Amino acid sequence: MGQSSLSLLAGWVNFYVIVGSSAGALTGLQFVVMTLISESQATGSMREIRAFGTPTVVHFCAALLISAIMSAPWPALSNISLCLAVCGGAGVAYSLTTIWHAWKAAYTPDAEDWIWYAAFPLTAYAALVAAAIMFGQSPSLSLFVTGATTLLFLFIGIHNAWDTVTYVALQRWQRSEASKHKEQS
Repeated sequence: MGQSSLSLLAGWVNFYVIVGSSAGALTGLQFVVMTLISESQATGSMREIRAFGTPTVVHFCAALLISAIMSAPWPALSNISLCLAVCGGAGVAYSLTTIWHAWKAAYTPDAEDWIWYAAFPLTAYAALVAAAIMFGQSPSLSLFVTGATTLLFLFIGIHNAWDTVTYVALQRWQRSEASKHKEQS
């Protein structure tokens, strides 16, 4: 794990600049989503926010943090491995917490919700732990797993932000239609 192993990271600089910048910008998107939710008077509780809103910001921030970790001038790959292991482990614990909130929420998630809000994030954080462990034996493979995981966090966040906006818009439209039918009756 000398200088040659660290030079493997040089080929990833542009990737993490792009992904990290995207993650930072998309974090702002979720703030817009939360504003739309509050303005729409959508029904829900803190449990729904903890299960479906806040994790989206956390996944965007995970992509941003991984990008920062992978771009930092580390003296050894073992430092990267440790940071990724801690992030992945914390993410697994956080994912289990969000699954608990989703399970107890008033809103009943469908199969697609369980996949995007529970299975994909838990898998991504577990993959990050696996990538951290692989750094010692196969740094090149570990870099690809870490890169794929970082992109998965972006895609999860984009999907979940879009899902939330469309849910709120549909809910608003349904209330509007119900109100029209009530006035016509």
